Amino acid sequence: MAARRPGSPSTGSVVPIDCGFTKTDLALANLPGHDDFDPSHHPFSEDELKPQPIVKKSRKQFVPNELKDDKYWARRQKNNIAAKRSREVRRVKENQIVLRASYLEKENIALREEVHKLQQENDMLRKRLHDYEP
Repeated sequence: MAARRPGSPSTGSVVPIDCGFTKTDLALANLPGHDDFDPSHHPFSEDELKPQPIVKKSRKQFVPNELKDDKYWARRQKNNIAAKRSREVRRVKENQIVLRASYLEKENIALREEVHKLQQENDMLRKRLHDYEP
């Protein structure tokens, strides 16, 4: 994976970024059946990155055995499935954010190194130019 240099000519120069993500890492950042998460190209909206408010759980209400009919158990099963799905989606989103942050940190380091290298080259060329000026 690589990051384009802003303002670079259309030659397509890039700074190579070696993330070192394993297939397992990427699999943990995808929902089953969706293998399209790429940490180098996945922007998150501000809303996705905002901390979620802590919702205080309501106290569990005890349901007497005589009220636990088929309708009750169907609702419980449906709720358990929804809760499991919600936890899985949250876990995947957290994994995606972790991978994206890791990628961006590595990209930032590579870009800083590239800037430093270009500054040194610029200084050297300025010195050469100064040496040839009358």
